[in-house]
Amino acid sequence: MVKSSYAFKNISEVAGELNIHQHVLRFWETRFTSIKPIKRGGGRRYYRPEDVENLRRIQRLLYDDGYTIKGVQKILREGGKSPMQRVASVTEEKRSSEFDKKTLLKLQSLLSELEEIRTFFKY
Repeated sequence: MVKSSYAFKNISEVAGELNIHQHVLRFWETRFTSIKPIKRGGGRRYYRPEDVENLRRIQRLLYDDGYTIKGVQKILREGGKSPMQRVASVTEEKRSSEFDKKTLLKLQSLLSELEEIRTFFKY
Protein backbone atom coordinates (compact mmCIF):
# COMPACT_ATOMS: atom_id res chain seq x y z
CA MET A 1 0.00 0.00 0.00
CA VAL A 2 1.31 3.46 -0.95
CA LYS A 3 0.84 6.45 1.36
CA SER A 4 -0.85 9.59 0.18
CA SER A 5 1.46 12.48 -0.68
CA TYR A 6 -0.27 14.42 2.12
CA ALA A 7 0.41 11.79 4.80
CA PHE A 8 3.04 12.24 7.48
CA LYS A 9 6.11 10.06 6.98
CA ASN A 10 8.45 8.59 9.52
CA ILE A 11 12.20 9.03 9.35
CA SER A 12 12.86 5.72 7.61
CA GLU A 13 10.33 6.52 4.87
CA VAL A 14 11.83 9.97 4.27
CA ALA A 15 15.39 8.61 4.32
CA GLY A 16 14.41 5.97 1.78
CA GLU A 17 12.61 8.48 -0.43
CA LEU A 18 15.60 10.86 -0.47
CA ASN A 19 18.15 8.02 -0.56
CA ILE A 20 20.10 9.32 2.45
CA HIS A 21 20.83 7.90 5.90
CA GLN A 22 18.61 8.63 8.87
CA HIS A 23 21.48 10.13 10.85
CA VAL A 24 21.89 12.74 8.09
CA LEU A 25 18.27 13.80 8.56
CA ARG A 26 18.79 14.09 12.32
CA PHE A 27 21.96 16.14 11.72
CA TRP A 28 20.19 18.45 9.28
CA GLU A 29 17.54 19.10 11.96
CA THR A 30 20.29 20.61 14.11
CA ARG A 31 21.57 22.83 11.30
CA PHE A 32 18.41 24.01 9.54
CA THR A 33 15.63 25.64 11.55
CA SER A 34 13.12 25.05 8.76
CA ILE A 35 13.17 21.31 9.45
CA LYS A 36 10.92 20.62 12.40
CA PRO A 37 9.35 17.17 12.32
CA ILE A 38 6.64 16.39 14.82
CA LYS A 39 7.97 14.21 17.61
CA ARG A 40 5.65 11.70 19.20
CA GLY A 41 6.04 9.19 22.01
CA GLY A 42 9.45 7.63 22.26
CA GLY A 43 10.97 10.46 20.19
CA ARG A 44 9.60 9.19 16.88
CA ARG A 45 9.79 11.76 14.13
CA TYR A 46 6.98 12.37 11.67
CA TYR A 47 7.65 14.61 8.69
CA ARG A 48 4.95 16.71 7.05
CA PRO A 49 4.93 17.01 3.24
CA GLU A 50 6.42 20.54 3.49
CA ASP A 51 9.23 19.15 5.66
CA VAL A 52 10.02 16.59 2.96
CA GLU A 53 10.07 19.35 0.31
CA ASN A 54 12.44 21.43 2.47
CA LEU A 55 14.68 18.40 2.89
CA ARG A 56 14.61 17.72 -0.84
CA ARG A 57 15.61 21.34 -1.53
CA ILE A 58 18.42 21.24 1.04
CA GLN A 59 19.65 17.97 -0.44
CA ARG A 60 19.67 19.47 -3.94
CA LEU A 61 21.58 22.56 -2.79
CA LEU A 62 24.14 20.51 -0.86
CA TYR A 63 24.66 17.54 -3.16
CA ASP A 64 23.77 18.77 -6.65
CA ASP A 65 24.65 22.47 -6.51
CA GLY A 66 27.68 21.98 -4.25
CA TYR A 67 26.83 24.49 -1.52
CA THR A 68 28.19 24.15 2.01
CA ILE A 69 25.89 23.94 5.01
CA LYS A 70 26.59 27.60 5.80
CA GLY A 71 25.86 28.50 2.20
CA VAL A 72 22.50 26.72 2.29
CA GLN A 73 21.69 28.38 5.63
CA LYS A 74 22.37 31.77 4.05
CA ILE A 75 20.24 30.98 1.00
CA LEU A 76 17.32 29.90 3.19
CA ARG A 77 17.74 32.95 5.42
CA GLU A 78 17.72 35.32 2.40
CA GLY A 79 14.40 34.13 1.07
CA GLY A 80 15.29 30.80 -0.40
CA LYS A 81 16.81 31.75 -3.75
CA SER A 82 20.29 30.71 -4.73
CA PRO A 83 22.51 33.31 -6.45
CA MET A 84 21.89 31.66 -9.83
CA GLN A 85 18.12 31.86 -9.31
CA ARG A 86 18.41 35.52 -8.24
CA VAL A 87 20.35 36.40 -11.41
CA ALA A 88 17.73 34.64 -13.53
CA SER A 89 14.85 36.39 -11.78
CA VAL A 90 16.54 39.80 -12.06
CA THR A 91 16.97 39.35 -15.79
CA GLU A 92 13.30 38.41 -16.10
CA GLU A 93 12.01 41.30 -13.95
CA LYS A 94 14.26 43.99 -15.32
CA ARG A 95 14.36 42.84 -18.91
CA SER A 96 12.39 45.68 -20.45
CA SER A 97 13.15 48.54 -18.10
CA GLU A 98 16.80 48.64 -17.01
CA PHE A 99 18.63 46.40 -19.45
CA ASP A 100 18.90 46.85 -23.14
CA LYS A 101 18.79 43.74 -25.32
CA LYS A 102 22.56 43.58 -25.69
CA THR A 103 23.13 43.54 -21.93
CA LEU A 104 20.39 40.97 -21.44
CA LEU A 105 21.98 38.66 -24.02
CA LYS A 106 25.36 39.00 -22.30
CA LEU A 107 23.84 38.15 -18.91
CA GLN A 108 21.97 35.14 -20.29
CA SER A 109 25.13 33.93 -21.99
CA LEU A 110 27.11 34.35 -18.78
CA LEU A 111 24.43 32.52 -16.80
CA SER A 112 24.42 29.56 -19.18
CA GLU A 113 28.22 29.48 -19.16
CA LEU A 114 28.27 29.42 -15.35
CA GLU A 115 25.71 26.62 -15.29
CA GLU A 116 27.83 24.66 -17.77
CA ILE A 117 30.94 25.16 -15.63
CA ARG A 118 29.02 24.03 -12.54
CA THR A 119 27.96 20.79 -14.23
CA PHE A 120 31.54 20.21 -15.38
CA PHE A 121 32.84 20.35 -11.80
CA LYS A 122 30.18 18.16 -10.20
CA TYR A 123 31.59 15.19 -8.37
